[in-house]
Amino acid sequence: MSTWQPSGPSRGEQDPRKVSELLDRTTRRLGGPSSSTTSTVFARWEQIVGPDIAGHARPVSVHRGVLVLAVDHPAWATQLRYMTADLLSRIAAATQAAEVTDIQLRVVGHPVPETPFRKGRRAQSPHSSDPPL
Repeated sequence: MSTWQPSGPSRGEQDPRKVSELLDRTTRRLGGPSSSTTSTVFARWEQIVGPDIAGHARPVSVHRGVLVLAVDHPAWATQLRYMTADLLSRIAAATQAAEVTDIQLRVVGHPVPETPFRKGRRAQSPHSSDPPL
């Protein structure tokens, strides 16, 4: 006579998982990069690209390997198109992953606002009537 044995631990007996693991699995199913790549690109943007580029372009989203940047002027968009390979290399070095494989640029036509991940705010001109992104 044989006795029934469970095939594995029940839900209550499983080891707890890190939230980052669960988020990574969910974002990858939706076409996004790992949480570490996303947080690095958004939080360290100015360190990755330098203050000149960061003053005119900011990351908006990453989906299926494509980083979308908001750029404040068509001339900057043109310059950044020429720099795509260099920017991708800088991002790969900073994130230690090759999850960002392309860059798309969107000209927003007004100063690029701060990303929510950066501490502090730049002073805005009192005469600026442009709404934030």
